[in-house]
Amino acid sequence: MRLSATDVYAFQALGYLGLQHGLPPVTEPSATESPSGQAGIQTARWISSDEISEATGIHRPYLVRILAALTAKGVVKSKKGIGGGYALARKPQLISLCEVVRAIDGPVAPLSCISLNWHEECVEQERCHARNTIYTRMRDAMLAVLQEFSVHDLVIDARQGVSYGHCLGHLLKPNA
Repeated sequence: MRLSATDVYAFQALGYLGLQHGLPPVTEPSATESPSGQAGIQTARWISSDEISEATGIHRPYLVRILAALTAKGVVKSKKGIGGGYALARKPQLISLCEVVRAIDGPVAPLSCISLNWHEECVEQERCHARNTIYTRMRDAMLAVLQEFSVHDLVIDARQGVSYGHCLGHLLKPNA
């Protein structure tokens, strides 16, 4: 498995959203309250794509596609309209990096014949030694590492102002 630029950008955006997740919610007055909003209701802080783009350096059109993929898979939630934006669907420590990578790239397994979620039968699967040993262990190792870490780990970097932009120059290319 190789990380893609989209994975790196998704990690950067999720780190930023996770950093915002810990901020106190915005208080809005309800319809029956006075305009001062002294006894308001608690709502999530929605982060605009413009704010995320500016904070992370990810071009907004590309960021919106990434956020759409993450929203479709339940990693991020979105709200349209004035005051809308994006927020994590759950606490940062409850969103595994495995879930994120699957939302962006699909299967983590190197081959469909050993994929847990996108399995395709192979005529040789019962007697294929490489499949039943090497490839299965590769899949299990990748899944274990990605399950061990969460968006909370990305928040640590976001809090320190670490940019993953430098990672883009270190992505491995096919046949490199």
